[in-house]
Amino acid sequence: MVSLIGTYDCKADVKGRIMLPVALKGQLSPVLASGFVIKRAVFRDCLELYPMAEWQLLMEKMNEKNRFVKKNNDFIRRFTAGVKMLEIDASGRLLIPRNLISIAGITNEVVLSAAINILEIWDKTQYELVLEETAQDFASLAEEVMGDENNTLS
Repeated sequence: MVSLIGTYDCKADVKGRIMLPVALKGQLSPVLASGFVIKRAVFRDCLELYPMAEWQLLMEKMNEKNRFVKKNNDFIRRFTAGVKMLEIDASGRLLIPRNLISIAGITNEVVLSAAINILEIWDKTQYELVLEETAQDFASLAEEVMGDENNTLS
């Protein structure tokens, strides 16, 4: 499992190419050769970039769902809608498909945000709005998510 760290401001060119920052490319170097999968996020208007090994683990979990249960089938269809395989080119650029750029509302200013084992790809304005929106309740959210008495994190 790759563990990614950092938030990076980038620019997208008119073709939807984003130059990966050197620090991020270094973190991704162990998985660059395997390629990536990009998809729309479930809860927000951003994109998610999965290293191929992480995507395969997720698909194994999905494959355990009974496809003869309608809600499972509907979920899988929606979750995988618009999914594309990507590679980082020789120049260190990531080409985001046009339909996904439109879905995420990505313009010229982009934020690549590490989310443990994947990267979130945001339009910078949207990213800043979401951070602002969630800032007020973050302490309560942190307590609810991480504050359980069985949790050994300090």
